[in-house]
Amino acid sequence: MRRPPTLVLVALPTALLAGAIAFAFMHAQHVLSRAGVTAARQHLSVFELRTLDPAAMAAANPGFEPIAAPASFVSGAFFHGDLYLSGPAGLYDYTPEGVLRRAWRTGLDLPAAPLGALAVGRLRGASDRQLLIATAGEGVLILGLDARNSPEWSQLRAEDAELRDVTALLPLPTGELLIGTHRHGLQLYTGTTLEPFRAEVAGLNTAALQVTSLAADAAGFWVGTRNAGLLRAHGGTVEHLDTAAGLPDQQVDSLAVVEGHVYAGTPLGVAEFAASGAETRLARTLAPGMFAHALEAGTKLLTVGTIDQGVRQVALDGAPRLRAISNGFDQASPEEPVQQFVTSGDETYAITQHAVLRRAGSGWTTAIAGAQAALTDGNVSALAFAPDGRLWVGFFDRGLDVLSPALERAEHLEDDRIFCVNRLVLDPRRQTMAVATANGLVLFDAAGKPRQTLTQRDGLIADHVNDIAFTAQGMAVATPAGISFVDPGGTQSLYAFQGLVNNHVYALGVRGGSLLAGTLGGLSLLRSEAVERSLTIHNSGLRHNWITAIAPGPEGSWMIGTYGAGVMQLVADGSVRAMENATSATQDLIINPNAMLATKTHIYAGTLGRGLLVYTLANGRWSTLTQGLPSENVTALAEREGQLYVGTESGLVRIAEGKLSR
Repeated sequence: MRRPPTLVLVALPTALLAGAIAFAFMHAQHVLSRAGVTAARQHLSVFELRTLDPAAMAAANPGFEPIAAPASFVSGAFFHGDLYLSGPAGLYDYTPEGVLRRAWRTGLDLPAAPLGALAVGRLRGASDRQLLIATAGEGVLILGLDARNSPEWSQLRAEDAELRDVTALLPLPTGELLIGTHRHGLQLYTGTTLEPFRAEVAGLNTAALQVTSLAADAAGFWVGTRNAGLLRAHGGTVEHLDTAAGLPDQQVDSLAVVEGHVYAGTPLGVAEFAASGAETRLARTLAPGMFAHALEAGTKLLTVGTIDQGVRQVALDGAPRLRAISNGFDQASPEEPVQQFVTSGDETYAITQHAVLRRAGSGWTTAIAGAQAALTDGNVSALAFAPDGRLWVGFFDRGLDVLSPALERAEHLEDDRIFCVNRLVLDPRRQTMAVATANGLVLFDAAGKPRQTLTQRDGLIADHVNDIAFTAQGMAVATPAGISFVDPGGTQSLYAFQGLVNNHVYALGVRGGSLLAGTLGGLSLLRSEAVERSLTIHNSGLRHNWITAIAPGPEGSWMIGTYGAGVMQLVADGSVRAMENATSATQDLIINPNAMLATKTHIYAGTLGRGLLVYTLANGRWSTLTQGLPSENVTALAEREGQLYVGTESGLVRIAEGKLSR
């Protein structure tokens, strides 16, 4: 084990040092050279601090109605006596008795971005403490309460979208805010500027750190990262602590600080570091082999929330002893991974995805149980209606729900095959549902029961299925290895060796005897299970080869969704062109896999982080919708009886199509 290098900050803003070590190391700001500070200020980030009005945002909703999914929690904080919980779909305010006092929904009351880490602090210029909320795409939301306990909302929003993807927050004693981002390191908000954290660390680009967690001690602050270990900033220096310095793994998921000791949770255990002045040394490794996703440290006991082994406690006095305390979870609250531990006085709470648990002796009792909802999950990946009016809803990692026609109750299906759902397609002849998953193609009967599962062992070219198209002969199955054709005579496959433009097929479209295949490398037009022609950026008007979605367009055309060039049109004469008005509405956008839908009046395309694109056939114009969506990452679409259903990563909503034409 080597001693970690000590590196001098050469471009860290003066205010950051003053804030990070205000109460113990105020003199450290003078360590920086004048040139270094100047260099940092030349790279100030453009931002705006603006007031939010949830009531006005809700009033601007064109008419989207949410279909209830269970509240999903990722972080919590006590604020003015209440426990606030954040999640992809919103912010929830619970009284000390566990009663929901109020809630704010993303996309309806708040900007359409999943909420993440919470922190409490008083930013410079504020008269009282504030609740600070990280978002995945909209920067930092700030909640204050006035004398009547009424909410006052504002938003710190960087111009650079990468800086708005916030993963961790650390309010500093001087009123500054340290902001960790998903891929662009740290930023410091001083009250008047947004400044980057810059340090010269051998072999490490601090401007590209993937920050997971932040913590402060008496001398400075600690930064946990996704793939670069741990950083300690103190006294004008930065230390880089990685596996060579004793970390069990380069990924740091959680941090806890107590009395000069810092605990770093990783997928392979917990590293305990002793920090004394300028020296940082590895004291020991605890809970080896455990995925330590959440930590809560006391002077004698370390509580570890694991991904797959419940909650464990490690005695810190003498030789560490490990014991499980997960057996006390209420049966009504399944053992889910703990997202975070929070404390209030002598009470410790464990926040899981769907509940909050209070420590009771050697076990746990339920303090807050998520309300019952029609849907099992909010991370929607696929939608389709059955002829009887039931809505089938696929999830990215929770199987699928079959909702009753009134959308009041759901039958949940989840097993080793029906887990990661990519596509739901109705068989027009049998009136049954086919479910494409990452683990095979599952065919259902008319009663909605699985009757057959097709995998590579049954003749498919791959287990992973991206899309399905029903033809006159049978069905075509899109996979990352090519296309498999299934008919009563058996299964045969087509891939690049037989002329397919690329093996990785994402989307299929069928019209008459022709099949259109969208791949990672362009489009292939097939007839009689043979390739007639392929289109790429080199021989057509395509602007991007990566095709993600296909939908029928007007006058015998096809609408083509791409990864990076928005929506294009393959017209009846075989040429590809940008659509009228497309330059302003769809250019450079990423269309999510199979997130396109054609109805009698509109064509819809779900984008990655840019909302819902709407093409009105009557006037040939595009528009973009974001207000009212739970998230701007639109992943699935379906329509029935004039109602459009929109699935996102944070929930499902519906709207009357007529409202989109106004």
